[in-house]
Amino acid sequence: MSEKYIGALDQGTTSTRFLLFNAAGVPAGFDQVEHQQITPQPGWVEHDPEEILAKTLQVIAGAYAKSGISASQVVAMGITNQRETTVVWDKTTGKPVYNAIVWQDMRTDAFCRDIDRRHGPAIREKTGLPVQPYFSASKIRWILDHVPGVRERAEKGALLFGTIDTWLIWKLSGGPNGGVHVTDATNASRTLLLDLKTLQWDPWLLEVFGIPAQLLPQVKSSSEVYAEATLLPHPLPIASAIGDQQAALFGQACFEKGETKNTYGTGCFLLMNTGSEMVRSQNGLLTTVCALLPGEAPQYGLEGSVAMAGATVQWLRDNLGIIGESAEVETLAASVTDNGGVYFVPAFSGLFAPYWRPDARGAVVGLTRFATKAHIARSALEAVAYQTRDVLEAMERDFGGKIPALKVDGGMTANNLLLQFQADILGERVIRPVVAETTALGAAYAAGLATWFWKNKAELRTQWAIDRRWEPRIEASTRAALYSGWKKAVEKSLGWVDSPEQSS
Repeated sequence: MSEKYIGALDQGTTSTRFLLFNAAGVPAGFDQVEHQQITPQPGWVEHDPEEILAKTLQVIAGAYAKSGISASQVVAMGITNQRETTVVWDKTTGKPVYNAIVWQDMRTDAFCRDIDRRHGPAIREKTGLPVQPYFSASKIRWILDHVPGVRERAEKGALLFGTIDTWLIWKLSGGPNGGVHVTDATNASRTLLLDLKTLQWDPWLLEVFGIPAQLLPQVKSSSEVYAEATLLPHPLPIASAIGDQQAALFGQACFEKGETKNTYGTGCFLLMNTGSEMVRSQNGLLTTVCALLPGEAPQYGLEGSVAMAGATVQWLRDNLGIIGESAEVETLAASVTDNGGVYFVPAFSGLFAPYWRPDARGAVVGLTRFATKAHIARSALEAVAYQTRDVLEAMERDFGGKIPALKVDGGMTANNLLLQFQADILGERVIRPVVAETTALGAAYAAGLATWFWKNKAELRTQWAIDRRWEPRIEASTRAALYSGWKKAVEKSLGWVDSPEQSS
């Protein structure tokens, strides 16, 4: 009898991947392709939803071809996705009415500030979220208000909204010919439209944001068979949907209260499982759904989001041209012993948690004639670690205790220089697991539980294993001085809009 596998589609901000996991939770097949980043104006970021669908089909076929695994050996597939990114499409033609508006997009800042002035505390109480352009609601509203005829079509029930999980499930399961219109609670909790207590769409929130209820998908658990992917040459049950950061937490086997992980991808996302308790942040963090499994109480979490992590390295590559490939950044950064006094605040989409300043702007400060491109590269990596410390300290204040070690995952964790500096600036141990593809693994785990590929979470926990640990190496005084320099650089980034010529 041939070995069986679970497939996991990881649809991220810059690329789409498909992985095949065996019963031990080890990747056995893989393919990945990047997709276009569309930036029509400063602060605007879009994707082509049809391109994402095409790349999805491409990587599924590619993973089969490269691994030699047959589709008949695959029990089911799960989906994990970039969250908040917003698609609105015609349910008869299946065509998007506009490009997907990406989570990084800041075009709705003024609208969000107005809503926040009028309803901010009440919205945060219901959703666990601040009123920010980051989340889906204002992106839906922008499409309704700015694409001709769309609001009228939406109110007539002719259009559908979804985050990327919803878009792909609907298309893969037949689209206009019977496609299933669903999302899971983790993705729904990132829209500013879900009541965290009931896990249902909230009529008052829909009214505040001016969004017709008939646009919205049905909210389901994170681990169940929603539909069959009939668009594939060999149809597969779609058995999980879970937002990418929650998937990484699940893939790291952080099933208990207090367990915490940080994912270093396009952005940087620190997430703590707070169990069945909704911890309301007093320090600029988000309260969110970590997972909703059938027959279990929902698990909630505290999250801090950093907009630019791996995307900063891409900017060094694509905009400045100081590296040819992203992987070269570690070698270049390691060619100098420190940052030379240079600090890089990559606020290209403003600053997220714990600052929540969409008006912040990117800054490189501390430049002298001594500074080289190596110092800029090093400061870009260090910025990821500093932003993580900003979020971790806020999380520890909300949680009321120290986090003894930080589990890490994501593409940037291949960068050993970054992880050593992360341990240094935190003064805490950093742990990387053997399977670094924890986002895809979390989606696979959720799909495997839904189809009895794995029995329970206890079995999944036994599969988690440590690859490498990093311990802090620098003195406390050095740590304090470096972090003080970062805070001064952040002040420069925040102060940019305070000058008269910039505020006009």
